Amino acid sequence: MSAREEIFASIRRSLNVGPVDAPRRDAVAARLAHAPVGIVPRRGHGEAAERLATFKSEAERVQATIAEAAAAADVPAEIARYLRENNLPATLRFGDDQRLADMPWAATALEIARGPSEGDDLNAVSAAFAAVAETGTLALLSGSDNPTTLNFLPDNHFVVVFAADVVADVESVFARLKAAYGPGALPRTVNFITGPSRSADIEQTLLLGAHGPRRLHIVVVGAG
Repeated sequence: MSAREEIFASIRRSLNVGPVDAPRRDAVAARLAHAPVGIVPRRGHGEAAERLATFKSEAERVQATIAEAAAAADVPAEIARYLRENNLPATLRFGDDQRLADMPWAATALEIARGPSEGDDLNAVSAAFAAVAETGTLALLSGSDNPTTLNFLPDNHFVVVFAADVVADVESVFARLKAAYGPGALPRTVNFITGPSRSADIEQTLLLGAHGPRRLHIVVVGAG
């Protein structure tokens, strides 16, 4: 018997259970399936247009900037415009997300790089899994499609979110995750991002970009 098996055997003896305890497993499954729903504020609820308006208002309140694109094909031009008007380098990195790859980046003058960041990228773009109207928050999933390094290392983070993916609250994000991935197959990390990185640890002075991007520009696709 390995050390690991000995430890688990000791735990089972102390709990007076066997290695296969169907009733306990069934009890856990039933509790998870019928977990009570907590109180959810109504602020983010409403029709799609109302949810989107709340999301935009909350995101701007925490120093994110917002732009709208009628279609996914308009996203590269919007990001190029933002970089140009803010006197930023015409470079951009993104992962393997097919929604981003299908956009007409060649129609811009942007220099495109692919894959995770090594820390030397100034600009990156990610595609959000969902957005939370209640708090102006973006939900991004880890993985090769949208590497987590792109969320934290570049100075300027662009996030594309489709209007249909703007939900009322965080609880709705997890419901979508369960529906999309099923039990036991969730992504390793879900990053919730609300505005650019900030800290007021030193003398209570707010500093943007303390632990991540100093700018967060959100492009909402299909808002019309």
